Amino acid sequence: MAAVLSRVVEPLGTLVVTGGSRGIGAAICVAAAADGWDVVVDFVRDESAAAVVVDRIEAAGGRALAVRADVADPDDVRRLVDSAAQWRGPLRGLVNNAGITGGQARVDQLGEEALTEVLATNVAGPFRCAGEAVRRMSTRYGGTGGAIVNVSSRAARLGSPGEWVHYAASKAALDTLTVGLAREVATEGVRVNAVAVGLVDTELHAAAGDPGRPDRMRPTIPMQRSGTPEEVAEAVRWLLSPAASYTTGTILAVSGGR
Repeated sequence: MAAVLSRVVEPLGTLVVTGGSRGIGAAICVAAAADGWDVVVDFVRDESAAAVVVDRIEAAGGRALAVRADVADPDDVRRLVDSAAQWRGPLRGLVNNAGITGGQARVDQLGEEALTEVLATNVAGPFRCAGEAVRRMSTRYGGTGGAIVNVSSRAARLGSPGEWVHYAASKAALDTLTVGLAREVATEGVRVNAVAVGLVDTELHAAAGDPGRPDRMRPTIPMQRSGTPEEVAEAVRWLLSPAASYTTGTILAVSGGR
């Protein structure tokens, strides 16, 4: 990861980043902490990876807390958001980053278990997290406002035929959530945006059973390279920031032109 600021600016509030222990999520946590957010690093399995992210943030002068919670579990989601509020005060930000591919498969060969898990994590999870966040941030419920950023994928528009149409469809649902929710809460102090991520070098490809995918796909990218988690984090940190105060319902492509 890129170096972080050694001095933290004025606090922006409490931010929950789902799937924050590795890859894009970890980069978002580090960047947000440098901007002054108190960051809750959500993880499911790898507690040691989450601890590394917390240590990096604290070493740079920031504040971070690791919380184990599976966004596919409604009880875990409520506990995650409650833990964030109890730790540093009212929730002001949410990044829906947690997601799985379900592995590579044609639609006609996709197993029921993989489909169920992808929809539970990539669609139902962000819906639950966003709902909990709105109930805490919206002025309708006595909150003071906030920002939600959904980590989507260019696969939502490209379809990912022959690889993971199921994953692409789940991200298309996330795009719809972004636009619809943004319009629902536009007058309630809550902004909702998304980043549509293209080819990025993370563990996602190996986890899907295709570690060589980044090398194979690079020639299809107009910029002829894959992105980094830090480049995605830069887009997210802007959407979370006051600098994006007039931006909502936007899906920002971070994809090298693809």
